Amino acid sequence: MLSTALPGLRYRESNKNIWIMREETDEAANQQVISVWVRDPRIQKNDFWHAYIDYEICLHTNSVSFTKKISIVRRRYSEFVWLRQKLQANSQLMLQLPELPPKNLFFSMNNAQQITERMKGLQTFLEQTIQSPPLLSDSCLHLFLQSQLSTSKMEACAVGRTHYSVAQAVQRCGLRRFHSEEDLKKDLSMSCDSDSDSSECPKLRVKDLAMKKAASTALLGLMGTSQEGTLSCSCDST
Repeated sequence: MLSTALPGLRYRESNKNIWIMREETDEAANQQVISVWVRDPRIQKNDFWHAYIDYEICLHTNSVSFTKKISIVRRRYSEFVWLRQKLQANSQLMLQLPELPPKNLFFSMNNAQQITERMKGLQTFLEQTIQSPPLLSDSCLHLFLQSQLSTSKMEACAVGRTHYSVAQAVQRCGLRRFHSEEDLKKDLSMSCDSDSDSSECPKLRVKDLAMKKAASTALLGLMGTSQEGTLSCSCDST
């Protein structure tokens, strides 16, 4: 699958995407910060006829709600739709979820303005979502933001139908910028929690996995040449 950068777009980060959450304790008020960015749209091509755009999601936090404090994943629009549907279903319609940017039948991967508007809408959706304490407890949100699992794998993991836990899926994501499910299985087969039952650690036969060099060039300079663009979101990637 080829990944192609989209030239000519600029999207400045701002302090508006930093949400401060305060949790009162018996002794003092602890300030917790969750910062999220949606940026770097890229065209992903499975073949000549099928292509889509995905976006980089960078999260930086000191919140106890998150297993990992810095992460980078890539998600496409349809996965945002899946996330909202799962959050709505899991909240049993008790919460009014933020809206996603509407699906546009005339959306063009060659239209920089449409891509930028959608990207801003996706970021607004995430900014509003992470302000809700009930939603922050949803496993689907954490897997979406901090793993590179597919929607079917996220759904299975969230309900305990995988041999790895939500925390394991999150911890393994980001050791490389583009993490694969095969690598997750490989690592879990070689390293299981010492206090877990041996039956929970599948004995997978592991083959050496060659690093696939991304056929892409750096896009957007979304963190760009501006000083705002130097925000630290390395997410342990190489």
